[in-house]
Amino acid sequence: MNRFGGPGDGLDLTNGATEVFVEVMMLAVSALAREPFQYRFAALLAAQDQNMVGRGCVGFDLDEVAWGTTAEERAGVRDFILSTVDLAAREHRWDELGYEPPHAQGYLRRFRHMVEAFDPARAERAPGRGAAPDDDALAMCVRHRVLALAEWHGYCAFCTR
Repeated sequence: MNRFGGPGDGLDLTNGATEVFVEVMMLAVSALAREPFQYRFAALLAAQDQNMVGRGCVGFDLDEVAWGTTAEERAGVRDFILSTVDLAAREHRWDELGYEPPHAQGYLRRFRHMVEAFDPARAERAPGRGAAPDDDALAMCVRHRVLALAEWHGYCAFCTR
């Protein structure tokens, strides 16, 4: 079981459900990321590729998101994450998945609710969390047009299926 933690029960997903969640979120975040803090969130999502990390051992807590230090920064990060979830929920590029993700909308609703309920000011108390990746931490998978971790030689969640 993979866990995405936050307020309430969090989001506990099977390996298959995690793959679906990560893939639909990667399609959306890759379309939206433009600023360093947005790429940090994309890197956190990309790091959830079970085929690279190991099945059943991925997930993150919302404390691990790089929320920033000011109320304005935290609001910007929250808005970006919610925009990413909303784009994914509008089935952005789902026609490219090669399968029908029947439960993805439910995962996205639950994750959106967690982000809305999360108090990012408490994340400041978690030293070392949400550290910025190196400048070359992300690469674009040309074949699938999604962001990937450069340390994985640009292989994205779709390449490693």
